[in-house]
Amino acid sequence: MFRLDFEKYLRSTIVLAIDTVTSVFASALVLIFGYILRGYHAVGPVHFVTTWIIGAAVASVIAFYFTRVYKLVIRFSTIREFSRLCVAVICKELLLAASIAIFDGDRPFRLLAALLILDFLITIGALLLTRVLMLSVYWMANRNRHMEHHDGLQNVLVYGSGAKSASIVTRLRTSPHYRVTGFIVPAADQTDSLLMGKPVYYFHDENDVKDIIDKAHAGGVLFAYHLDAHEEQNRLVDYCQKLGVKMFVAPSIDEIKDGKAITPSIRKIKIEDLLGRSEIKINMKEIRDNFQGKTVLVTGAAGSIGSELCRQLAHLGVKHLVMFDNAETPLHNVRLEFEDNYPSLYFTPVIGDVRQVERLDYVFRKYRPDVVFHAAAYKHVPLMEENPCEAVMVNVRGSRNVADKCVEYEAEKMVMISTDKAVNPTNIMGCTKRLAEIYVQSLGLAIEQGVRKGKTTFVTTRFGNVLGSNGSVIPRFTEQIEKGGPLTVTDPEIRRFFMTIPEACRLVMEAATIATGTQIFVFDMGTPIKIDDLARRMIQLAGFEPDRDIAIEYTGLRPGEKLYEEVLATKENTIPTNHDRIFVAKVRKYEYDAAAATSDELHMLAERVEIPEMVKLMKRTVPEFISKHSVFEIYDQPANAETAADVADTKDAE
Repeated sequence: MFRLDFEKYLRSTIVLAIDTVTSVFASALVLIFGYILRGYHAVGPVHFVTTWIIGAAVASVIAFYFTRVYKLVIRFSTIREFSRLCVAVICKELLLAASIAIFDGDRPFRLLAALLILDFLITIGALLLTRVLMLSVYWMANRNRHMEHHDGLQNVLVYGSGAKSASIVTRLRTSPHYRVTGFIVPAADQTDSLLMGKPVYYFHDENDVKDIIDKAHAGGVLFAYHLDAHEEQNRLVDYCQKLGVKMFVAPSIDEIKDGKAITPSIRKIKIEDLLGRSEIKINMKEIRDNFQGKTVLVTGAAGSIGSELCRQLAHLGVKHLVMFDNAETPLHNVRLEFEDNYPSLYFTPVIGDVRQVERLDYVFRKYRPDVVFHAAAYKHVPLMEENPCEAVMVNVRGSRNVADKCVEYEAEKMVMISTDKAVNPTNIMGCTKRLAEIYVQSLGLAIEQGVRKGKTTFVTTRFGNVLGSNGSVIPRFTEQIEKGGPLTVTDPEIRRFFMTIPEACRLVMEAATIATGTQIFVFDMGTPIKIDDLARRMIQLAGFEPDRDIAIEYTGLRPGEKLYEEVLATKENTIPTNHDRIFVAKVRKYEYDAAAATSDELHMLAERVEIPEMVKLMKRTVPEFISKHSVFEIYDQPANAETAADVADTKDAE
């Protein structure tokens, strides 16, 4: 059977041709109307008619081509596209007027002006009518095509009644998978109404939602934006889970280009959608100005944070992006991703280890980075409790190596990625990150005070857990759910702060931009989340019931693990900045010579694997380091513990 492939037969060049023919036809109508209304005096001799028609054709082609109205996706047209069409027709009239003035300047001005105004109105009307006809043909063609899949469509209700929600109806009209049967909106005592020709249902409680689902014959609720799902997680999301109603999220309008979704279109709700927070507002102009045209080095570029930093830097106009990591396969995967997604970006992946001074020296010497993001680190708490020497070698010595090379090769700025576990650390990993902070901060202060030569500004950023990072709790729970459980939670009361990876990286770049000197920035991490609640919600989102379909087991706190993480941003331990989610930490300052000597000694002890002496030195240097659930608790002397309580970071501010 014959099918009209609207996408194929209405390419942009054909649309340009149709617009031109329509425009010329409209101009011909103007002459006809002029003759009917004013007779021969309005139209004039054949020479004028010829000039008018040819001028209209040439002017139309030029105006439509350079305003690119033929590139507009007709089925997604808005008022903005209409205004662009008006601009194109105005350009046509100006060009037509110029051609008449050049080739037939005898026409009276008032008469010519009247003809041009009439031509503008008729051309606009004709172009709009043509587009309506094309759109009608498109919907009819696609309606017939998708009728074959009618029985397989999933009926959904769109959450909300705003512009984003309304746009979903247009975007899903030809979907082979989903059919919008209405809108569902939280409100009490409202009369049902219509939006985009679809009924709007208002709900107040779970019973209302059940009645609406039955009335609309819907099997799912579609959120136009993931933050809507986050705001409704304790109401509509809960109701849908209890009723067994599926939940979906659509790509945002910003993810639509030329009528097609850049990211995968409709998808099921994920736990990250419910844990996210309101959009972070950052000054993109200042950030772009800070990084544009510069060579940027990212260590740990294949990791969760490092790779996302690279993605965001790719949009900032950097001159050269150097990706440094010791993990071959992950770095190879990042390279393939960037070759596909950022073909115009000049980037270089480099295999190397921050522990190898010679390799670092080669990278700095060859590429001369202006800005360095140091994200390379060992981060897993239990593993570092079992391998403390490696934690020192990478997190402490590796950070020093990068910082020293920044000074040697005169990098403008080094931004070190730290962690909330560096605050009053209870484990080896947290303490090594605090020791790295101490060295970097003392080096920066020594440069500012003229004790050491250099021009590098050192910035440190602290934040908590990031959603979906490699080896984190959410991927672990997802894997356990796929296997049928059980989900392992260390303690029913354990709580953690979470932040999305893009959110954390945006704040890192903002902090790097607003830094005025050697500073440690901490981020507002929001409200802590109970891991037990997180596990149960993930089980429900997967369509199962906790404790019945999938069990939860409590395994006890792991070595070095806290029950509650530190609150990073409080009035007592931070200074506010001009960004409401970024604060400057008040921390104890260390002399550079002492910090360097400690770093040297720790490095020597780590190389010799003299663990007891190394851990003792760590605790002397960071007296607030009190081990928890760890074999290293034996090195916490009572006197030392009292000292730690008195001189914790939050008490030692200057």
